[in-house]
Amino acid sequence: MSQTLTNRASPDAATQLDIYRRMIRIERNDDATRTQIRRGRITAPYYSARGQECIPSAISTLLNDDDKICTIYRGIHDMVAKNMPLRPLWAEICGRVDGTCKGKGGPMHLTHPETGVMVTTGIVGSSMPIANGFGWAALLDGTKQVTVAYFGDGASNIGAFHEALNLASVWKLPVIFVCQNNGFAEHTRYENATSVDQISKRAIGYGMPGYTVDGNDPLDVYAHAHAAIERARAGEGPTLLECKTFRFMGHVFGDADGYMTKEEKEAAIAVDPLPRYRQKLIDDGIATAEQLDALTAEAEAEVADAIEFAMACEYPSDDELRRDVFAEEIPA
Repeated sequence: MSQTLTNRASPDAATQLDIYRRMIRIERNDDATRTQIRRGRITAPYYSARGQECIPSAISTLLNDDDKICTIYRGIHDMVAKNMPLRPLWAEICGRVDGTCKGKGGPMHLTHPETGVMVTTGIVGSSMPIANGFGWAALLDGTKQVTVAYFGDGASNIGAFHEALNLASVWKLPVIFVCQNNGFAEHTRYENATSVDQISKRAIGYGMPGYTVDGNDPLDVYAHAHAAIERARAGEGPTLLECKTFRFMGHVFGDADGYMTKEEKEAAIAVDPLPRYRQKLIDDGIATAEQLDALTAEAEAEVADAIEFAMACEYPSDDELRRDVFAEEIPA
């Protein structure tokens, strides 16, 4: 079985509210993205992480702007949780020149170093060795920076996972490996492709702590992430966090998700972590319904502004499309 956390940190009231702010920002942004695609205003591949808002939201409250995250093509929620500004995010999704990669990366290759959102990759599992590179740089520079590598359960079966965990442990890199285990690797059920019942067990083979966390409970995610980040900042090396959750949508927008049973999907949506956490904040006296409604309205306004901004931006010119592609263009 996975290890048990003994010293559990608890977020104060302001941090609990900030977790919710990040969660609702993710949810409102996700809803708007799917709406714009349905209306035909944008044409782009989109991978909804609806249902997984707790994980990066709780973790990001523990990170500074100069701490880094490396995520994958279905990690827009990780970026939004890290407070990446939405205007350049949406401009990139829409393929406009004011996007984070000047419209040339699209939704699968977003980046924003100013807030620590580093290379976003379309290659499954590659967030982890890249995160090791940032971790090694932090050691060389003598900083207290940490890097979070986000990935899915399917990526835990990729060679890069095992190579990255081994090297991070050997060099005691300040990297936190966060597996968002939503039960499905693209269109494949977890039990059909993964040999262990808990991905966290694999940490044992690489000499690092490994925890299986309730990814639908922000306070449980916070406690485990706090321990992992403190360990990394202290120079004690990496940690593997397996955050168990469930994604409400198919792997990619338009996917009929036939590999999910109707019953398990309905059961997951019935305990949607977002409204459940909202109610907990109210019940615990952390916030009123009116305060939480105001945060929702703030998120909606920010998303609407970002969409309007993006739609008004120009597409990259022919010259811009060629820039940064080759050091010297070679005629065919």
